[in-house]
Amino acid sequence: MNYPARSPEIDLASIFPFDLDQFQKDAIASLNAGRSVVVCAPTGSGKTLVGEYAIYRALARGKRVFYTTPLKALSNQKLRDFREKFGFDHVGLLTGDASINRDAPILVMTTEIFRNMLYGTPIGQVGISLVDVEAVVLDECHYMNDRQRGTVWEESIIYCPPEVQLVALSATVANSDQLTDWLNRVHGPTDLIYSDFRPVPLEFLFCNPKGLFPLLNDSKNKINPRLSNRGKRKQGDKGKNGRPEAPSIAYTLSHLQQRDMLPAIYFIFSRRGCDKAVAEVGDLWLVNNDEAYRLRVQIDEFLHRNPEAGRSGQIAPLYRGIAAHHAGILPAWKVLVEELFQQGLIKVVFATETLAAGINMPARTTVISTLSKRTDTGHRLLNASEFLQMAGRAGRRGMDKQGHVVTLQTPFEGSKEAAYLATSKPDPLVSQFTPSYGMVLNLLQTHTIEQARELIERSFGQYMATLHLRPDYDEIAAVEAQLAELQAQIAAIDENELAVYEKLRQRLKVERQLLRTLQEQAQEQRQEQLSMMLGFAVSGTLLSIKGKNFTLSTPVTAVLIGQTPGTGETHNLVCLGGDNRWYVANITDIADLYAELPRIEVPPQILPPPDLLLRPGQTRRGNEETIAIAQQIPNPEESLYVPQEVTEQLSRVTAVQVQLEAHPLYQSGNAGAIFKRQARCVELEAELQVLQEQIAQQSQRYWEEFLSLIEILQHFGCLDNLVPTPLGQVAAAIRGENELWLGLVLASGELDSLDPHHLAAAAAALVTETPRPDSKVHFDLSPEVAEALAKLRGIRRQIFQLQRRYNVALPIWLEFELIALVEQWALGIEWTQLCEHTTLDEGDVVRILRRTLDLLSQIPHVPNLPNSLQRNAYRAMQLIDRFPVNEVVE
Repeated sequence: MNYPARSPEIDLASIFPFDLDQFQKDAIASLNAGRSVVVCAPTGSGKTLVGEYAIYRALARGKRVFYTTPLKALSNQKLRDFREKFGFDHVGLLTGDASINRDAPILVMTTEIFRNMLYGTPIGQVGISLVDVEAVVLDECHYMNDRQRGTVWEESIIYCPPEVQLVALSATVANSDQLTDWLNRVHGPTDLIYSDFRPVPLEFLFCNPKGLFPLLNDSKNKINPRLSNRGKRKQGDKGKNGRPEAPSIAYTLSHLQQRDMLPAIYFIFSRRGCDKAVAEVGDLWLVNNDEAYRLRVQIDEFLHRNPEAGRSGQIAPLYRGIAAHHAGILPAWKVLVEELFQQGLIKVVFATETLAAGINMPARTTVISTLSKRTDTGHRLLNASEFLQMAGRAGRRGMDKQGHVVTLQTPFEGSKEAAYLATSKPDPLVSQFTPSYGMVLNLLQTHTIEQARELIERSFGQYMATLHLRPDYDEIAAVEAQLAELQAQIAAIDENELAVYEKLRQRLKVERQLLRTLQEQAQEQRQEQLSMMLGFAVSGTLLSIKGKNFTLSTPVTAVLIGQTPGTGETHNLVCLGGDNRWYVANITDIADLYAELPRIEVPPQILPPPDLLLRPGQTRRGNEETIAIAQQIPNPEESLYVPQEVTEQLSRVTAVQVQLEAHPLYQSGNAGAIFKRQARCVELEAELQVLQEQIAQQSQRYWEEFLSLIEILQHFGCLDNLVPTPLGQVAAAIRGENELWLGLVLASGELDSLDPHHLAAAAAALVTETPRPDSKVHFDLSPEVAEALAKLRGIRRQIFQLQRRYNVALPIWLEFELIALVEQWALGIEWTQLCEHTTLDEGDVVRILRRTLDLLSQIPHVPNLPNSLQRNAYRAMQLIDRFPVNEVVE
């Protein structure tokens, strides 16, 4: 790898005037050795310092660093932090719709913007090369687990030039070694720097209506025995429904205040729950006079600047140090809450779990109000990573000796579940890699299909699939080894000799089969003859008995004494055998009849014994009188009746048998074993084929998805001979959840003549998810917009049909219900008036407008579109990009 030459050592004491932890020193040593690093350590342990070292080093060398984050809000926060630390002019920011000081040595951006750069597709001013970029910091790398954003992280790592060092900063995950091994394979030499040490240790507590108790035992590996002693729980602990009662929010906060455990983040998994909590405790005073004064100054200044941003029911509690933080709140208000919390002026923030992901808001205490959450598939217990992410917000380095994590009793979960999660290990990273239309088009713009396949097969998803299939690969290897061994043993024998022997073996088989057939036929014919001859047989006739009614090992020659009526038209034959026994037989028991031999004279007084029942199968011993006749019965060695064709066939069988036994292979005694091996080889080959097909099906999943997307793109004329057409270039230049849908709409001409405010509403329709059923907007949509959108339904239907056929699950949004909001906002309506006309939270309205703005900001830079559409898109952006929608970055 062509890593930059190792720099002269930077004096660490001059940039970090405190003792570094060992994992930080190890990471810096790896970077100085020219290697990439995966730094895996708990939240709040100082991972960011490693990224900051890479920045200091680049500045000292006159190089650049890209610092990527998963969220735009995090990018904005990093911009503020880095300007303070490294100087205003040294830091720049890139987002989808803004570029600030883009040539700065430190450039902060979302991971998606970085991925777009690597594609080389120009969106605005994003098509910047990586010239002089020494390192890329991938902050919050565990976001690879994120269903929507995970693919972007994998692509960034796969496409990043190997000479650029990667600094991947991740929360603790179970399979950090696999992540590191994958980076080693797809990017270059990478070291895992792992630490589970927390500079501010966590204390886990459990709160119920009786008080606040340690959750774990002294060894911190099991539940506190006092809490697990359920048997002694009194009936009084139960609520109305016989279930345990939860402590009230005011009760919990009073305990935290008494024990000096504030400020706290109090996690509640619903927006309404957070707002209700603020209302419930809004009368509490949690700040002192000095803090109250500082709060009042900053809140008043904010409201003076942004009079529309004051949130109903939240202003008064904020003066008293109480706030809510969730996705339904106006972003500008959330930024104010974050800044006041970081100053230690807000004592409790009621937040949904989104706060746990990313935003730097450490507290002394986190309260986790419930251990289960509602998902698309019903309620489930939190997983270890979700719990640890929230718990990890407790404990501020340099401010707290200990962080506190408080879990609460609820009617459904108690100390047992809390202790289970508190002692759980983190979950592994799971790949969320999913090919998209944009990925296909962008890769095929600059790569051949073979190169594209190689890139897809370098994904973490493919790496994990290969690991998962390792037992199957081992099984295949074992079968192949067994097959090779058997084939080697067979190969040691002369092929011609084997062929000759096999021919003889097969011939003997055929001749024996033919002999059996001829014997059966002869037997059938003889049976018919016997049936007829027995009808005329008289006393003294010699015959042979061996049939189903007698258990005889060999036929017994006997003399017919007489016949008695049997069942139906048949007769029973009473015979005396050469063994001086009486037999009662029927026709089927007669093996042969010797008409050629002279009859024996049977005296008339010779009669069967009186106790002999005249039924087939009956037999009795003879007496001295009958012995004289029995001795006269001859013993013919062979049946005198053998047809000539049977005799001839018998001699053929004997001749082939002699040839076979004279063959060297037969003489060696190994013949049977060799043919068993041959049969086993056939079985193993079939088994191998099944295994290989199963593995191919699973291991090529991502490539199969990629090929399905190619088929769909070709159907719509976006690819010609695997090269993007002008229509394909339109779709390739767009970023969205379904680039094909957005590209086809923009190229359809249906939006070309829309006025800017109408275009804004139409753009919103393409990026707004289907709302909840109770979402309402009390504005009417313009007929111009409704008509233009109605004409797009045909394209949408075609995409739906093809995606269903190829099993592709990418959304095709076309939302009519909510987008009148966007049109009204573009027409200049006041924010408060806009929000009064909808049931949506302010944060949701901002999100719709920002997503619309994101799409509109791309249109002026998409090739092959009419100038009028691009101009209108630019004008529509100006209409909606105003407070509180615009993201103010000072």
